[in-house]
Amino acid sequence: MTPWRENEVIQNIPSTGSFYCSIVELSMAAPNNKTLIPGESVTLCDQDGGVKDEDKKPEVSNQRKSVGEQNLVSAFKQMKLEREAQKNWDLFYKRNATNFFKDRHWTSREFDELKTCRQSESQKLVLLEAGCGVGNCIFPLLEEECNIFVYACDFSPRAVDFVKNPLCHPERCAVFQCDLTHDDLRDNIPEGCVDAAMLIFVLSAIHPEKMASAVRNIHTVLKAGGVVLFRDYGVHDHAMRRFKASSKLADNFYVRQDGTRSYFFSKDFLAALFSEAGFCCITIEYVQRETVNKKEGLCVPRVFLQAKFTKRES
Repeated sequence: MTPWRENEVIQNIPSTGSFYCSIVELSMAAPNNKTLIPGESVTLCDQDGGVKDEDKKPEVSNQRKSVGEQNLVSAFKQMKLEREAQKNWDLFYKRNATNFFKDRHWTSREFDELKTCRQSESQKLVLLEAGCGVGNCIFPLLEEECNIFVYACDFSPRAVDFVKNPLCHPERCAVFQCDLTHDDLRDNIPEGCVDAAMLIFVLSAIHPEKMASAVRNIHTVLKAGGVVLFRDYGVHDHAMRRFKASSKLADNFYVRQDGTRSYFFSKDFLAALFSEAGFCCITIEYVQRETVNKKEGLCVPRVFLQAKFTKRES
């Protein structure tokens, strides 16, 4: 059974108006067998911001952790997965085309910087979407906002080909294939010209040892004071708990059945990653959502990590 990806969110908990709020409103049984009144709020985070897992038994968790540490995927297979990372994502898009991920109409709501980081209303906003997939984020933005220009890149050549369609007008969008961990973004984007860069469910697909290279690469094309808007999988997400021990590559890092990989972020790891690359953290919080999987008849909690970073002024 392949662990769920973020696109399978069919029903979101109503927003409280602040993206980093970790309060959800559920009408269901609460922890300690307390029955909730519809609309009553339940905090799903520890006081220090860490994610609580109410229904997980500690002894089971510890047992799984011990087994996972002893049964990491072999070094040989891990090297093979790294070599074939691009091929595996290309095959993913060959199988699913543009039908897998839903359009992300929530980005402008969650990240008000997409509207407020201009110095004047007449200024054209220059965006970078690193890891654009088939355009589920950029096309809603281009439709909502006329005065923007988007640079979009992806690791998969097949995904880039899907984005290069009649909706992608050259005067408003430039799309190119790029390995963020190796290819210099400045080959396609002028240095220091980007107002905001979006990393939406992208870094999790990169080996943790190569994430720093990707973040430093993005740093080179951002303006001083430019922002990075981040959202990805958080530790203890339901998808992480569904992985078997035999799928574990390293701490918080797993491989799916199709060969694509997924990392699950903690706040400390993400904050350190961006700080070392020359960014200041604006906000970083876990986001709780409810996923309804109608096919399997399940309703489960999802845990994402959402953050905003700004490039330090030189």
